[in-house]
Amino acid sequence: MRIERGTFNKFLFLREYLCYHKFMTDFKHYTVMKNEAVDALNCTNGKVIVDATLGGGGHSELILQRISPNGRLISFDIDDEAISAAKERLKDYKNLTVVKSSYVNVKEVLSGLGINKIDGILFDLGASYHQLTKQERGFSFMKEAPLDMRFDTDAEITAFDVVNNYSEDDLIRIFSQYGEERFSKRIAKAIVSRRKVSTIKTTTELSDLIVSSVPKIKSNIHPSTRVFQAIRIEVNQELQNIKSALENVLDIIAFDGIISVISFHSLEDRIVKQTFKYYSTRCHCDKTQMICNCPPPVLELVNKKPIIASNDEIVANPPSRSAKLRIARCIRK
Repeated sequence: MRIERGTFNKFLFLREYLCYHKFMTDFKHYTVMKNEAVDALNCTNGKVIVDATLGGGGHSELILQRISPNGRLISFDIDDEAISAAKERLKDYKNLTVVKSSYVNVKEVLSGLGINKIDGILFDLGASYHQLTKQERGFSFMKEAPLDMRFDTDAEITAFDVVNNYSEDDLIRIFSQYGEERFSKRIAKAIVSRRKVSTIKTTTELSDLIVSSVPKIKSNIHPSTRVFQAIRIEVNQELQNIKSALENVLDIIAFDGIISVISFHSLEDRIVKQTFKYYSTRCHCDKTQMICNCPPPVLELVNKKPIIASNDEIVANPPSRSAKLRIARCIRK
């Protein structure tokens, strides 16, 4: 019997997906653009690679297969559940070092491990499927849970603190900047008004308040989506960390090394795009300046337009339709 190519690709995905969940029934994570992101790193035996966001270990596993037996992979994450699940998945690899730390600390951590240069690094930004869907983590407005939203459950600031302690002006700022929410003022005002009566403790309580404070308009996006995204970004300092991490990596990436970044919303992608553009541009001088004293560019863009998930992947995992992959190569010797 002849199997069409698209059908066969979906079969392969389903087989991998089922095998993955066979030994990790409690930890659910889908590896977005696994082949595209890892292919970009040009992994070969002996290279030193960093997976800045370990997650379920899908990217790390493929990297390890390609750099073994003489290469080394250092994988970062701050989520204890992700680390535990990935360690189980990757337990047979001896050339893996798993670090519980934010990728913003990549330079310091690698220095402590005696590593001064790396051949490539992969970032898979944002929250994982597991984090967003596990009820008690408090990321979803669809499930009743305490307001939490921390990637690192040992971190001090939670969504509860943001919602109940931030000033009205600060709430407006984060809803506008991180959620691009056009009803930021209405929602912030409603939150401040409600918490004068009682604290806002749960995800559904907050979501109901948001829904009741904005006009009823036809939209495919739930009214709480952007606000929950904004609060999550604030709690985990996601955008600040992306820019800092990318700039830190420039000090440790080897000549011809690759930086591969998957982002999932426009705010993340904008930071990656702008950072890559800045460090790949020859001159930053004012146009009226006669002599350019700018240093040579550090990066070269591998793809000027972002790579997106294939149709087969989007069908198999709809959230992957938001993913964008940008790649840059170090050209500084």
